[in-house]
Amino acid sequence: MSDLHRNLHLGEPGRWYSELAASWLGIVALAGLGLWIGRMRRSRRGRADLVRPNRKHTGYRGLFGWHASIGVWVVLGAVFLSATGITWSAFAGANVADLRAAVGGGTPSLSTTLDGDAPVGGEHSHHGGAAAAPTGAANPATFDAVLAIAQRINVNTGQVEIKPPAAPGKAWVVQEIQRSFPTEVDAVAIDGSTMHVTDRVDFADFPLLAKLSRWGIDTHMGSMFGLANQLVLFVLALGIASLVVLGYAMWWRRRPTRGFAAAPARGVLRGAPWWGIGLVLLGAVALGSLLPFVGYTLAAFVVLDVTLGLAQRRRVPNG
Repeated sequence: MSDLHRNLHLGEPGRWYSELAASWLGIVALAGLGLWIGRMRRSRRGRADLVRPNRKHTGYRGLFGWHASIGVWVVLGAVFLSATGITWSAFAGANVADLRAAVGGGTPSLSTTLDGDAPVGGEHSHHGGAAAAPTGAANPATFDAVLAIAQRINVNTGQVEIKPPAAPGKAWVVQEIQRSFPTEVDAVAIDGSTMHVTDRVDFADFPLLAKLSRWGIDTHMGSMFGLANQLVLFVLALGIASLVVLGYAMWWRRRPTRGFAAAPARGVLRGAPWWGIGLVLLGAVALGSLLPFVGYTLAAFVVLDVTLGLAQRRRVPNG
């Protein structure tokens, strides 16, 4: 299920698609909110229909009522899922991590390299010789030994992951993995030869942005607040899926082949103020740099649209 959510079991291309969807979800949701606010301000009657659907309405108007009312209730959740999903995506996630690190909000990492430096808190971490084993010897006694040391340092939850050294010259890692509230993700690195603590990280010392990132991801995954969290996400997912279906149904009712939904006239941008066009371009470049898949697809859309416009002008005399 986790891989299905991450990449649709399609490997790296599927992960790219997942990032593309997460990147555009928040933009589309906020754009929909903008349209909703504009309609609410213009409407003198029937404002309640934009908050809850009017069951008397049928056809396109009925579909629109359901789409608008569901959308305004799920917009914050959709933006939250988009933002938290982006944080661990392949490309945008790396940009977000770099941005957090640049402002001092990066997530602290545990060093597992054994460089011979003095141990951290050595007088409290030494365990004794009988259970100690050379680094890399993954026997049950060593597991018990490193766990006992970590429990005296900062590991105080029952949900724990113990990792033997990944390679020679690396330390054992004991890490809390309790992602429900209160979050417990403290970790300790231990030299398997000397049973000295070589490094530690404490969630309490994380920068605020790092904590928010951890809490956001765990809420996104439904583990922060247990069943209540999962039920809210289930309802939110149903709402977003309903918006997609309703959106296609609305388009089908007013599809261009029936004479509806004419495209905006070309050349409208030329009448906009230069500073407005500049701000839009600047915003698009900034957003595309942070969210590469938004930038790529937006650029592709502009190229395709310009190409179609030029082709249309050639077909129309005196166009």
